[in-house]
Amino acid sequence: MIEAESPTAGRVLLVWDAPNMDMSLGSLLGARPTAAFRPRFDAVGRWLLDLADEGVAEACVFTNVTPGSTEVVRPWVEALRNVGFAVFAKPKVTEDSDIDSDMLDHIELRRAEGGLSQVVVASGDGRAFRGPLESLVHSGIGVTVIGFREYALFAQASEILQFRDLEDIEGVFREPLPRMTLDSLPDEGAWLPPFRSLRSLLEKR
Repeated sequence: MIEAESPTAGRVLLVWDAPNMDMSLGSLLGARPTAAFRPRFDAVGRWLLDLADEGVAEACVFTNVTPGSTEVVRPWVEALRNVGFAVFAKPKVTEDSDIDSDMLDHIELRRAEGGLSQVVVASGDGRAFRGPLESLVHSGIGVTVIGFREYALFAQASEILQFRDLEDIEGVFREPLPRMTLDSLPDEGAWLPPFRSLRSLLEKR
C-alpha cells in the first residue's frame, strides 16, 4: 500500500505491542531470536522522528512481565528507556492480563487531548486493532501499522490503513531475516530448514 506522507506538525504516536511482535518474530525465525535478529529500537526511533518531522514524536512499548522474569526483562526495559522510549509494563498474572486495552486507552488519551496527527502501531493483532485503527483514519488521523508482512495481514488487507514491513526500516535488523516461505520461493527452489532438531522427537513431553 502507499505510505502516508510525513506530517509537518502535531504528535506522532508509536505504540509497540511487545508480546505480539516477539511472538511473530519467533514464529518467523522458528526459534528464539538471537542478537542479530532482534529489532534495534534506536533505528525505529530515528524512523519515527523522521516521520514526525517538526512535530512531537512519542514512542511507547507495551509489555507483560511474567512472575519470576523481572531480572531478565529489566535490562531490556532500561535499554528502551535510555533510547527515549516510554515503557508500560503490566504483570502477567492471568490469561486476561494482556495489554491490548492499555494500548488502545493510551491512543484514545492522546486523541482526546488533541493534536494527534499520526498513530503508528507495531502489532499483527487485527482482532484487537483493526476496527479502532480504521476509526482513527475516518476521524482524520493517519495510521501506519509496522510489523511483518507474514503476520500483519489485517493491515495489508485494509483499504485505509498504511503498512510498513519492519525489515524495510533502515537499520532495524543487523542481518537480513531468513524469510523464505512457500509464497516467496525462487524459480530454482529453496531449502526450508527445520524449526527444531529431529532428535527432539526423543524428548519426553
